[in-house]
Amino acid sequence: MALVTGGSRGIGAAVALRLAEDGADVALTYQQNADRAEQVVEQIKAAGRRALAVRADSADTAALTAAVDQVAAEFGRLDILVNNAGIYLTGPVEDLGVADFDLTVAVNVRAPFVAARAAAGHMVNGGRIINIGSNVAQRTTFPGHSLYAMSKTALIGLTKGLGRELGPRGITVNLVHPGPTDTDANPADGPYAEVIKGFTAVGRYGAPADIAAAVAFLARDDSRYVTGATIDADGGFAI
Repeated sequence: MALVTGGSRGIGAAVALRLAEDGADVALTYQQNADRAEQVVEQIKAAGRRALAVRADSADTAALTAAVDQVAAEFGRLDILVNNAGIYLTGPVEDLGVADFDLTVAVNVRAPFVAARAAAGHMVNGGRIINIGSNVAQRTTFPGHSLYAMSKTALIGLTKGLGRELGPRGITVNLVHPGPTDTDANPADGPYAEVIKGFTAVGRYGAPADIAAAVAFLARDDSRYVTGATIDADGGFAI
């Protein structure tokens, strides 16, 4: 049984659907768009799996913890957690305030820790925790990404620390760094797309399904000897 935070669209939705195709029942959290969340739920059910959408703001520690506990209670177990929900605040450093800093850390760093802590309490026979980072943690090519890069780089340390701590319990913790991915937030035909493509080795954007494939590997038993690792699913952006 899997829980994907921020699973109503983009990479999160692709991950939720891929895990369902691989045989998992899947729950997802969303913050605002209930209609899109329900669409993903219906697609999961069409694949023959159980599904649930839970509204939860990842910046709200109590709400996020309650969502994890609710999912584990309703499905009777929790085997996989994918920390996908994130916030993307960019701009010149002089325009970014303390409130922007606090919100970025709350959603991109604190929430993965909180969700992992709650999920680990329900993983009694091993488990998989997979964090979704960003290529900018490896290569910050453009200005204006100081907060976002900082928050995604923090996930490297969190992943390694949790991997060391939870390993004796059979719980692996890994990190996927997506590169330029064709989503609503960063479309492959956007105004800066040609420049961004030029930084990749393969010369193109990835699809959400490409990121979901990397997550799917880390969620399977085949990855049982991989923990604390970072996989760059970025088309060679960081090389």
